[in-house]
Amino acid sequence: MRISRPAAALAALTLALAAAACGGSDEAATVTDGGGETVDASIASRVAAGKLVIGVKADQPGLGLHRGGTYTGFDIEIGKIIAKGLGVAESRIEWMTIVSANREPYLRGGQVDLVIATYTINEARKKVVNFGGPYFIAGQDLLVPTASTISGPDDLAGKRVCSVSGSTPANRIKSNYQDAQLQQFDTYLKCMTALAGDQVDAVTTDDIILTGYAVQKQYAGKFKLVGKPFSEEPYGIGLRRNDTAGCQRINDILTAAAADGSYKKAWTKTLGASGTAAPTLDTSKFTNCA
Repeated sequence: MRISRPAAALAALTLALAAAACGGSDEAATVTDGGGETVDASIASRVAAGKLVIGVKADQPGLGLHRGGTYTGFDIEIGKIIAKGLGVAESRIEWMTIVSANREPYLRGGQVDLVIATYTINEARKKVVNFGGPYFIAGQDLLVPTASTISGPDDLAGKRVCSVSGSTPANRIKSNYQDAQLQQFDTYLKCMTALAGDQVDAVTTDDIILTGYAVQKQYAGKFKLVGKPFSEEPYGIGLRRNDTAGCQRINDILTAAAADGSYKKAWTKTLGASGTAAPTLDTSKFTNCA
């Protein structure tokens, strides 16, 4: 029986990733879901099946937005780059809407294979999941009404501030700005609705997310970005904790994307519409894929 070139290439990649996974960890590349069943934790296994389930946000204009059955945004384009590098056709990507609070549970339980959802890499999360990247460095900021006198996080005492439960920005407000009246929802869209309805005084999350909302037609001229970032948020690609080989492969794909122009193209197609030039992807900051 003759094997087509694409099938042979896919098989070779699968074997290479599987072999690397065996040598990269003393633990078996499996996790246990809430029901006690074991699921394969390696990206190699999904490559073999020719399919990837990628968890993304659905309410972040310019990054991850779901409208009319289609997902668009920078995170979506990064997902396509990763899938292509792994040998999975775009038509075989299954996009799954997730929220901040269920990113780790969905990865650990096997509902998704990757998470590309403005997912900040931090030490607490690295104990639970693995990260490729970072593919972008953001900073926490504030979006406020145009006439607001809030000029930074030190002005938040007594102010109603909205963010998403389980997110790094929400946790930072709770820890560092305890005099603020934090209100939490499961999506930033709900925060924006609250801001538009004068139910909160500010929305806080990463600057690039807020910029995406501020340029939407329904909000034109109503809000402004304070423009004083008070954190550094490295966005990573989440995958299961023990899949070291898969993580290394993702970093290789991102490195290639920085060199061949596909990373810049992904930015220009999405967030570039705001007029912001494509950032340089700093591959020296990539994680060690522990």
